[in-house]
Amino acid sequence: MLNVQLKRKRTFAQSVLFVVFLLSSTLAFAQNKVTGTVTDKAGEPLIGVNVLEAGTTNGCITDIDGKYTLSIEKGKTLIFSFIGYSRQDVKVTQNVIDITMSEDTELLDEVVVIGYGSISRKDVTSSISTVKSKDLNVGAYTDPGQLLQGKVPGLVIVQNSDPNGGVNSLTLRGASTLNGSASPLYVVDGIPGVNLNLIAPSDIESIDVLRDASATAIYGSKAANGVIMVTTKRGQDGPARVTYSGYVSWEKIHNDHEMMSANELRAYAKENNLTIANDKGANTNWAEEVQRTGFAHNHNLSITGGNKSTTYNASVNYIERDGIIKGVGNNLFTARTYVETKTLKDRLTLAVGLNGNVRNEWGVPRGGQGASVYNAMYYYSPLVPTRNEDGTWYKDMGISQNYNPLALIYEDESRATYKRIQATGKASLKIIDDLILSANFSYENQNYSYKDYYSHESQTNNRGGETSRNTTEDIKKLMEIYGNYDKTFNDAHKLGLMVGYSWEEQNNGEGFGARGYNFYDDSLWWNNIGMANSWDEDPVWANTLSTIRMISFYGRANYSYKSKYILQAAVRRDGSSTFGSNHRWATFPSGAVAWRLSEEDFIKDLGIFDDLKLRAGWGQSGNAMGFDIYTSRFYYQGGSRFIYTDPETGKESSYKSLNAARNVNNDLKWETTTMLNLGIDFSFLGGRINGTIEYYNKTTKDMIWSYPVSTSYYPVGWMIANVGEMNNRGIELTLNATPIRGRNFSWDTSLNLSHNRNKIVSLSNQEYNAGVLNRYNPELPGASTATIQRIIEGEPIGTFYMWEWAGYNEGGASQFYVRDEKTGERTGETTSTPAEKDRTIVGNAQPKLTMGWNNNLTYKNWDLNAFFTGVFGQKIFNEPRAFFSNIANITEGKNVMKSIVSEQKATDVFSSLPSDRYLEDGSYFRLSTLTVGYTFRNFNGWLRDVRIYASCNNVFTLTGYKGRDPEINLGGETPGCDTRSDHYPRTRQFLVGATINF
Repeated sequence: MLNVQLKRKRTFAQSVLFVVFLLSSTLAFAQNKVTGTVTDKAGEPLIGVNVLEAGTTNGCITDIDGKYTLSIEKGKTLIFSFIGYSRQDVKVTQNVIDITMSEDTELLDEVVVIGYGSISRKDVTSSISTVKSKDLNVGAYTDPGQLLQGKVPGLVIVQNSDPNGGVNSLTLRGASTLNGSASPLYVVDGIPGVNLNLIAPSDIESIDVLRDASATAIYGSKAANGVIMVTTKRGQDGPARVTYSGYVSWEKIHNDHEMMSANELRAYAKENNLTIANDKGANTNWAEEVQRTGFAHNHNLSITGGNKSTTYNASVNYIERDGIIKGVGNNLFTARTYVETKTLKDRLTLAVGLNGNVRNEWGVPRGGQGASVYNAMYYYSPLVPTRNEDGTWYKDMGISQNYNPLALIYEDESRATYKRIQATGKASLKIIDDLILSANFSYENQNYSYKDYYSHESQTNNRGGETSRNTTEDIKKLMEIYGNYDKTFNDAHKLGLMVGYSWEEQNNGEGFGARGYNFYDDSLWWNNIGMANSWDEDPVWANTLSTIRMISFYGRANYSYKSKYILQAAVRRDGSSTFGSNHRWATFPSGAVAWRLSEEDFIKDLGIFDDLKLRAGWGQSGNAMGFDIYTSRFYYQGGSRFIYTDPETGKESSYKSLNAARNVNNDLKWETTTMLNLGIDFSFLGGRINGTIEYYNKTTKDMIWSYPVSTSYYPVGWMIANVGEMNNRGIELTLNATPIRGRNFSWDTSLNLSHNRNKIVSLSNQEYNAGVLNRYNPELPGASTATIQRIIEGEPIGTFYMWEWAGYNEGGASQFYVRDEKTGERTGETTSTPAEKDRTIVGNAQPKLTMGWNNNLTYKNWDLNAFFTGVFGQKIFNEPRAFFSNIANITEGKNVMKSIVSEQKATDVFSSLPSDRYLEDGSYFRLSTLTVGYTFRNFNGWLRDVRIYASCNNVFTLTGYKGRDPEINLGGETPGCDTRSDHYPRTRQFLVGATINF
């Protein structure tokens, strides 16, 4: 019996083993082992190619010999993917599958938007940078210019944390003007001159920046400062798709001035025998009283869809921001819709768009002479209370330029409202297969209204309640008609021709305003100006309407032979009513060539480059922006009033005198910028490394400036004329790389570096002499008329021209080097009362290097972005430090910085004189944005995906600058000045958001 049981057990075990063996054999047969080699077209093995079973995580990568091995069932699909090569999907039908991968030309075939058309990137001859929506900066931004900071080489953007401020400055390849607008021309969906505030950041698909004149010259007289092409999101064929994106954010000042507390101030005054006139026994931190945690929330809802003939896209956006300064903030509501349809057997395309928004802003006083919240929250004494015992605001009676910052916020209020609307129409008719006739139409209207009120408790205005209201309207109309002919002959010769005509009219500045005062009480605030009991002599005023008309003719020709040898030429002729009657017309030509060396056999044989292109371009563009119809015309303006007595009736009447306002200059013309650009585009390692190197030389001639003239010959003592010349030279580098690209993890990085050298070549000629152009007066104690910069021939804009600090004299007061009046050299002497002759060049505000470094890392559904910016080699005048280190502030009832204890002597009565003592190195390196996100996918229902993310802006800054923040204005006539009356503090912002695709 026992033997029978053992035999049965043995038989069962054998059966189990047989089943396991059978299953294993079946599984081994089902999980077919596939091997192979992956090579490029030249037969060279490709290392690191991803080999993945479709729809699974089963995969591997090729080894150093390009070989792979993977177990996969027959009938399944293998996906081969590698950076720089086109993806291949192969069905498994055998055990050995060798693959030859073709180069991915997606980057080269990418369509780049240019003026009045588009072109493949491989055929581009100009300097053009493209930034996709996914690469734009993340933050609570209301100015689309903030989205581009650090993203484009040569484009220097200075951020501003002020909700109502946008960007401090935006310049492309250095300044091109002194007197006009330095802002680039914005072109939105092919419509030039559009106000970018009409576009919500969430609605932007991509931005192309035209950086050299061979690209910008097609826009002629408005393109000297560069052209930024914005492409918005479009509808798509298919069911309606709804997307919601939104965020909330919080922000705090990230680095504040360290002012003395009340106890520290008392102790310092006692130790140094200083008398404080207004010690009321309080201990008030005015910065904390004025500041708060800023909060913002943004919501964007869009819907897109359509069919083969008609597509649509519509969106609404709302954002509201309360800044870190009480009383500062805004809200903005934007709506947009765009519909495009095709008819006549798809030969005629019609599109209409409607954009509109309403922006409300509220702010606080930021004037000079101490009447600024941004200034008073630091200088106001901590020894005094916020309010008196009767509840009124505390006020330092008899002390000039001393204003309670809370009284400024709550008693001196202002509001501004912008209402903008734009309607566009576009039509394209395919006359024959290669010829398309297009037309653009645009109507844009902007209304601006402003109102303020100074209450009975105002410390800056004592007229018993005062209000002013004014409104302005701007209208812009545009019509463009152009045709594009694109033909490829014998699969080798590409020819592109474009000709066009534009008409534009702008009506700017029409408006009126009124001011009244002496109200019974403050109950109405600004809501009924008619209740004022008193009015100024001229309580109502009107702005001057400026009507500018421009017509243009333009054309461009492109030729490409096998995308190897590429030529482009363009010309535009503009006529404008802005300038003198002798120079209403100007012509702006350009030309560029490119040679794609990578298409030559001697480069292909090297086996190094996937793409290598040399470019050279030359062109001219102009600057008419910032000038109005009266720039070259004689006109009258209202002056003072006089009393006229009628000789017959004896009746007295009051009349306003008319005074000549401007001289006629019939020879006034455009500022003209000529630029030479040399570039190299390269790509290798299968596209994992690519980039560009650029050199440019940009010269602006006939710069417009106001020059003194004799009133013996002219009715007005100054003339607007074309005289000056300015030069910018620079080098730019863009490098894109993918150091890691695995099955689950990838790292993409992009670095851009820019160096620009600016120089004023000339300012005067034999007829017009600009004289000495001193710039920017910080109005520091003891030197209320002393400027700190000068525009000098041979030097860059932003040249600091100041006294040189020589330490302390025996009495413990600051002293400065004396210079010889004739030679300008130091005499070896020092003085505590320097004269004008003792000023000299001590540095400049132009940076030697700017950079942006972007990093995108992904791991499965996680994504991380780290974006760094840097500016190096520039000088900053630390005006707050000069003012808040003045010892005399203490005896005047103001506060001072803590640093005076260790950094200066209490006997230094000349500490605040503007000198290189407060001129500092402004170099910095900043982690500008850090963002982490996670995307939930594969809902298999009405919800497609959800991405949630958290972001921090202004994470950390490495700098030796002693001020609050080294990122200050680098544009205009006076870059590099860290001002105190209008400088909104820089913040650190935390943001949490989500994007939901339905």
